[in-house]
Amino acid sequence: MMNELINVHTRYGDRLFKDHYIQELDLSKKLFAQYLHTEPENMALVRNTTEAMSMIANGYPWESGDEIVLYVHEYPANYYPWINLIKTRGVQVKVLGNHVVHGGVPSHLPGRWIWEDLESQVSSRTRMIVMSHVQFVTGFAADLARLGQFCQDRDIELVVDGAQSLGALPIDVESYRISGLSGSGWKWLRGPMGVSPFFTSPAFREKIALTVVGAETMVQGTDFLNHDWDPHRSARRYEYATTPIYQVAGLNRAVQEIFLVWEAWDLFHHLLHLQDHFLHHLHRREFIPLLWPKEHRSGILSLYHPRAEEVVDYLDKKGIVVSARGGFMRVAPHYYNTEAEMEYLAQCLNNFAG
Repeated sequence: MMNELINVHTRYGDRLFKDHYIQELDLSKKLFAQYLHTEPENMALVRNTTEAMSMIANGYPWESGDEIVLYVHEYPANYYPWINLIKTRGVQVKVLGNHVVHGGVPSHLPGRWIWEDLESQVSSRTRMIVMSHVQFVTGFAADLARLGQFCQDRDIELVVDGAQSLGALPIDVESYRISGLSGSGWKWLRGPMGVSPFFTSPAFREKIALTVVGAETMVQGTDFLNHDWDPHRSARRYEYATTPIYQVAGLNRAVQEIFLVWEAWDLFHHLLHLQDHFLHHLHRREFIPLLWPKEHRSGILSLYHPRAEEVVDYLDKKGIVVSARGGFMRVAPHYYNTEAEMEYLAQCLNNFAG
């Protein structure tokens, strides 16, 4: 579909906008609303998670001394936009400490955050908890249902980085009481780079001032000489300028043909089955898996090895793609992987000359 739209644009120019542009954007909102269990008007398409988080961070009505709570080992997209507020808005960032997960894992490596720390850091000035659904290094998944209830009971906004969960874990933004969520379209969702879904609840949108404004922010759309200040009330207000529609079309097809075909819980359990099948065939004790309780497992299975990057290079030569992050190697099988492939991975690690 991406190539088809590129060809339309190449051969027919403006017909791309007449026949495909709004149509693909509207389809995307409908698809992600179905996927995330919300309404289409709560969905927008932005470039990446960083852009979405920055729009929230810079648009929220902060007062000096307001507080944000986050985990110390967050991915930069869900870290720098909030840290920037310390200097620019006088916001206080309270950081949840790291907790060691296994006796064989060095204590300085990432692990997880715990509820006791979260409860102790929250105060009457806490305005947001910003959290990755799944931690990118260790695969630790937050219990969003519990976290959402915790935030609602204290009138705190819950903002979620779903980069490592969209396309892998079930997410219900309404029942989880999430205020804002974004995540990569090109990771588990298997779309192209350059486009990401962005959810905001209606109440949260009312609080977020517009910090990036353009023609597509406004209701009048292509009536470009109408300069009335009339921004969309829906999440479309965040699509401020020409959206990369080729990328949107590619992401739409992935969601439509894969992630709305799989039942979300079935897909998640399939990923866990592949991980467990791999571990059943892994016999080298120096590979230490981070096995979280069921409610905190994710599509990422991280293993500690003192030479993780060397192991990743070794596997690459065997035709196996895994990644090294933060002292761990991450195994992340998806729906297209097989038990035989997981056995081959285990066999290669069993034969690693470490």
